[in-house]
Amino acid sequence: MRLLLVAAFVLLAAAAAPAQSSSTSLQITVWPQGPDGQQKAWTLRCDPVGGSLPRRVEACRKLAGLTRPFARIPQDAVCTMIYGGPARARVTGTHRGRRIWVSFSREDGCQIGRWKRHGFLFPVSLAEV
Repeated sequence: MRLLLVAAFVLLAAAAAPAQSSSTSLQITVWPQGPDGQQKAWTLRCDPVGGSLPRRVEACRKLAGLTRPFARIPQDAVCTMIYGGPARARVTGTHRGRRIWVSFSREDGCQIGRWKRHGFLFPVSLAEV
């Protein structure tokens, strides 16, 4: 009987404990002219949607549709040696409940492709760069 009471207590305590958050809360910083230039910064929250990033609802939807959106490019990836400009970006915070700290550049073809996949997080014009 005592074992049943202990088991019931453990189950009730587990049910009452808050689940790990699967929400997203990001701080996005972009240096369009490179790290020595001026920076632009936004925030983005998903579930519930909020922050200062333009088109937040669309950004949250696109982010949810990406598989492993903040994964690094594999070290053995073969990338074209195309320079896309000095722009840099950093995204920090939590994504799906996990802490992230990710840098973006446009140093080669792989990095340019990664930047383009995440372009909805970087609402800056690179035309004058």
